Amino acid sequence: MGVIDFHCDTILRIMEEGGAKDSLKKNDFNVDIEKLKKGDYIAQFFAMFVNLGEVDNPLEACLKMIDRFYMELDQNNDSIAFADGISDINENMDKNKISAFLTIEEGATIKGSIENLRNFYRLGVRLMTLTWNYPNEIGYPNCKECYMDKGLTSFGHDVVYEMNNLGMIIDVSHLSDGGFYDVARLSKKPFVASHSNARAKKESCRNLTDDMIKVLAKKGGVMGINFERSFLGEGDISRVDYMVDHIKHIKNVGGIDVISLGTDFDGIDQNLEIKNAGEMYKLIDKLKEANFTEGEIEKILHLNAIRVIGDILN
Repeated sequence: MGVIDFHCDTILRIMEEGGAKDSLKKNDFNVDIEKLKKGDYIAQFFAMFVNLGEVDNPLEACLKMIDRFYMELDQNNDSIAFADGISDINENMDKNKISAFLTIEEGATIKGSIENLRNFYRLGVRLMTLTWNYPNEIGYPNCKECYMDKGLTSFGHDVVYEMNNLGMIIDVSHLSDGGFYDVARLSKKPFVASHSNARAKKESCRNLTDDMIKVLAKKGGVMGINFERSFLGEGDISRVDYMVDHIKHIKNVGGIDVISLGTDFDGIDQNLEIKNAGEMYKLIDKLKEANFTEGEIEKILHLNAIRVIGDILN
């Protein structure tokens, strides 16, 4: 049916854990080109994830990952190609290639500079997750209760305006609840929670409340179902049944048009029922068993993502 996934951490994992033979073409991780082909992927969003607790210069660390991203695309240009919008997706599909979107996970990479944001756009970045698990110049994370009600900084307001102006996707996964509502108020375009689930189904600050889901839907955005077990349900494994429970709930609260996929592959616990990108059929089968129509499943897998990409990216 075709899959679009809003979030994976594969590039950093290849760089940090990969051996001499590991590449985007083939590796032992959750995502590689062989697995993407097996899973019938249309597009994969690749996050340049920077952990502020482990790097001295987030800008430099991000640039190194971007270099590796483009090196991998160059080495595998028969199978995968850069994309920055719908026309590229369509062109790549015509050439039987998977589309690769370049994203950043951690707004501190721009180091409080709108000029750096614009330069990342010039390098091909089309989505930025505003925060990870540390406060930064833009706002606050959702990982501590003391941050949850804090909104965006004044610079964070400027970032929202400029991302709208450039045509970049604003991603509120990891952002504080206060920051979420600031983005919803300030952004003139839809935004996304690239890898977040429903808080009503699993109590976690990383998930969205029902009110947030309604706000996100009203803005025309989407939330990507995250495969991390601790954001889905109880137990020691990421179960597909849990994913379907979240999808049912989100559909009831915000409608089918707000649901997408954001697996968080290669950035999550590896106790997975869907072990890699090549096994997405397991989710499709469970959605069919749960009486989701083919049209609804296609919306979840890629059509909602296509709509949002078309609405936001210039």
